[in-house]
Amino acid sequence: MKLRKEKTHFLYLLILAFVFVSTSAMAISGQVVVPDQVSNYLIKKPSKIFPPNPVLAADSSFPILSAQGALAVDLDSGISLYEKKPDTKLLPASTTKIVTALVALDSYPLDQIVTVGKINVVGQKMGLFQGEQITVENLLYGLLVFSANDAAEVLAANYPGGYEVFIEAMNAKAQDLSMPNSYFQNATGLDGSSQITTAEDLIRVSEVAMKNPEFAKMVGTKVASFTDTTGKIKYKLKNINELLGTVPGVSGVKTGWTENARENLVTYIERDGHKVMIAVLGSQDRFGETRELIDWIFGSYIWQEVKLP
Repeated sequence: MKLRKEKTHFLYLLILAFVFVSTSAMAISGQVVVPDQVSNYLIKKPSKIFPPNPVLAADSSFPILSAQGALAVDLDSGISLYEKKPDTKLLPASTTKIVTALVALDSYPLDQIVTVGKINVVGQKMGLFQGEQITVENLLYGLLVFSANDAAEVLAANYPGGYEVFIEAMNAKAQDLSMPNSYFQNATGLDGSSQITTAEDLIRVSEVAMKNPEFAKMVGTKVASFTDTTGKIKYKLKNINELLGTVPGVSGVKTGWTENARENLVTYIERDGHKVMIAVLGSQDRFGETRELIDWIFGSYIWQEVKLP
C-alpha cells in the first residue's frame, strides 16, 4: 500500500513538472495557452471601460469671454472643458426657473388644474388672467419656453402651504442637489439681495433637470401652443433660446436676463456622442459667447478611449 502511494505521488509530480516546463516554454516563445474553460471566462468577463476623456490640443488658445462666470463640462467624464470664475456668486435671473420647474414637477401632477390668482409681477409674462384655469403642464411650458414670470408666480402661489413654502422647497432642492452657493428669494429670478447662484451650481442642477423627460421635452420645444381649460384663451409661445434649431445638437436649457444680471444662458449640447453642459453668467452676448465656446470645444478637444483590463 505504501509503495502504491509513493508511485502515485511520483507520477503526480512528474505530470506537474511536465505542465510547468511546457507552459514556461510556450510563454518564453511568446505564446500563452489557456485552458478553454478559463479562456472563455476571460473573454466573457467585461473589462473596465471608462468614458472617453476629452484631451485639449496642444496648440489651442482659450476663448476670452465677457461673461463674469462660465463653465463647460463634459458630462460623461465630469472633466471641465472651460472655466472662468465658475464658483463666483452671481445673479441667476431666469435660470432660477430651472429650480422652480423641478420643484413644480416634484409637487404637481401635470394634468392638475390651477386657478390664476392676483398677479403682481413685472418682466416677461405670458399674459395669464386672474380667475383663469390652466393645467400645470401648460404653466410649465410658459415657464420654460417663454420664461414667463406670471407662470412662476402661479405655480408658487398654488403650492401646498403657499408661496413662501414653495421658496423653501426651492432652497431645499438646491441643498439636495449640492448647490452650496445658490439661494433663492423668489420663483421668477428677479433680482434680490440674496438671489444668487454660480456657473458650477447651474451645471449641476441642469444635468439633473435634463434627465427628467418632461423637463427636457419642454426646454427643447421651439414653439408651444396651448389653451386654458375652456379652450377660449389661446397661447402661442416662442422659445427665447436662439440656439435651439440653429446650433446642431443644442436641446436646451434656460435663458436669463435682468439689467443687473446681464445675460445668462445654460446650454445642453450633444454632438458626436459627447454630452456637454455650458453655463455663461453675466455676459454681454450670451448666445454669441456660447456659440464661440461650442465651436472651440468641438474644434479643440479630442475624446480618447480609456480602458483598463
